[in-house]
Amino acid sequence: QVQLEESGGGLVQPGGSLKLSCTASGRPFSSLHMAWYRQVPGKQREFVARVNRGSSGIAYTESVKGRFTISRDNNKSTLYLQMNNLQPEDTAIYYCNAATILSAVGQSNSASWWGQGTQVTVSS
Repeated sequence: QVQLEESGGGLVQPGGSLKLSCTASGRPFSSLHMAWYRQVPGKQREFVARVNRGSSGIAYTESVKGRFTISRDNNKSTLYLQMNNLQPEDTAIYYCNAATILSAVGQSNSASWWGQGTQVTVSS
């Protein structure tokens, strides 16, 4: 079992920045593949970014490339998402996901866990 707690969301103006954090417990953090997803009410949850365990592989959805940076600190058991040049279309609840195998990233099964989410609102 893995417990995830996100923080760092809030209200920001277009062009602004936020840094999300996700602290994990319950399993060795270095053994987990980690990812960020986001969801707008009424829409499906969508992939934002992923970093494999050991930071061996990083991936982003096209719309955030060049603006968002995913990183992890295994010593602090924490995942980060630095979000720059935020736009209104980035408004969503952002969720942290942890998985023990790559194929379970973003899934809801025994090898994947979700945080409770943190709200990001981009508005003037």
